Amino acid sequence: MTTDLNLITAFRNEAVSDRQIDELIGIIKGVLADGMVSQGEVEFLISWMEANRRAANLWPAKVLYPRLLSVMADGKLDLQEESEILELLTKTVGGNTAPQYGNGSDSTRLPFTEPAQPIQFSGQLFCFTGKFNSGLRTWCEQQVTDRGGIASGTITKKLNYLVIGDIGNDNWLHSTHGRKIEKAIEYNAAGGNIFIVGEEHWHGHL
Repeated sequence: MTTDLNLITAFRNEAVSDRQIDELIGIIKGVLADGMVSQGEVEFLISWMEANRRAANLWPAKVLYPRLLSVMADGKLDLQEESEILELLTKTVGGNTAPQYGNGSDSTRLPFTEPAQPIQFSGQLFCFTGKFNSGLRTWCEQQVTDRGGIASGTITKKLNYLVIGDIGNDNWLHSTHGRKIEKAIEYNAAGGNIFIVGEEHWHGHL
């Protein structure tokens, strides 16, 4: 009985955390809607994360919270800090909200890098995640190696492209392959340069 209660409690806690993360990402998108970040918005984000502690150790809160606290340590947000926070928040949701190059999904759900760039293969490191319309993942990896690229099964700071399959990605955030996407976004938020692209955009460059 105790084990069952513990499992139920853990499940409920995870569900609460998932809802909080979804809410936080929605708030960030709202902040970014006008292309600006105000001191009041930064203070609100800090207050929200302090009030929703279950999400504190999860992406994106665990990346955002210490950075926002550092910026507001002197009690004011200058123009340079505003620019830095705007870039950080934009990277956190995978770019701006305008879909391009056939990447028609909401960037909160599918956080493609925007604007999408032409894909280079030679010497570039690729990782594939999700299910693909164009073929099995092994087939996709073969297309990369045939063109001089390198296929990887893991996300590292050296990765150049994370390619997301088009099948069943409506709720990527809490899926298994969503953890790879989160990791790529975390690296980008910390200054990395991993291009997150959809299968359609990638396939268009074969």
